[in-house]
Amino acid sequence: MPATHIRRWKTLALTTSAVLVGLTLPTMTATPASATTTAYDSTYYKNAVGKTGTSLKSSLHTIISSQSKLSYSALWDALKVTDQDPNNSSNVILLYSGLSRSKTLNGGDTGDWNREHVWAKSHGDFGTATGPGTDLHHLRPADVQVNSVRGNKDFDEGGSAVSGAAGSYTDSDSFEPRDADKGDVARMILYMAVRYEGDDGFADLEPNEKVNNGSNPYIGKLSVLKQWNDEDPPSAFEEKRNQVIYDTYQHNRNPFIDHPEWVDAIW
Repeated sequence: MPATHIRRWKTLALTTSAVLVGLTLPTMTATPASATTTAYDSTYYKNAVGKTGTSLKSSLHTIISSQSKLSYSALWDALKVTDQDPNNSSNVILLYSGLSRSKTLNGGDTGDWNREHVWAKSHGDFGTATGPGTDLHHLRPADVQVNSVRGNKDFDEGGSAVSGAAGSYTDSDSFEPRDADKGDVARMILYMAVRYEGDDGFADLEPNEKVNNGSNPYIGKLSVLKQWNDEDPPSAFEEKRNQVIYDTYQHNRNPFIDHPEWVDAIW
């Protein structure tokens, strides 16, 4: 049973018990991300700090749109660096499963890992084009079969367990990553929504409250992604990955890893 489903059951049970004894329980919600400061606030983010809403989103778009771009084939070698297992330099860590797998097992066969577009490339129809189709900030190594199960589904909670990715669940129209990857997924999706605003020949990517978005340039559900951002704050692995992409490859940052509280400030 998913952890989120356990939490719902516990909430219901506690509420029922409280009613029986005449008590009132406080509302159980995720705690919003606390404000953070970084070494980049006075330089890289200087034109965004202190802003909110559309003004913050616009400023961040301008900042992160200045980047170097990789070819689709170059992603293989880049991912071997950005997602290297900190405990085994011969391996990468796979999204959705957390498994450590040999860097040499990249490809399309069973047991291999491939290049997962977290913002599904069909949502906006950008394919593997240099730009959104090759942006390392939303591309991660994933098991070939698990990647196929995720397909181009939107993100939401619920469903049946995903074989090969303990803690992940899926149904006909959505995918729920394991708890340790929920925040990562949220921040990658919202990065894409800020980076690609329709002013560079690609679609204007936006989060919404729907699933089954198909080829439209949207991914849902925003409310769930916001919750995941709060429940699963940036890890050391995620922060290091952001730094490697900035230093070595694209020279831009995912602002929601540096400032997860900016998610609520914009949405």
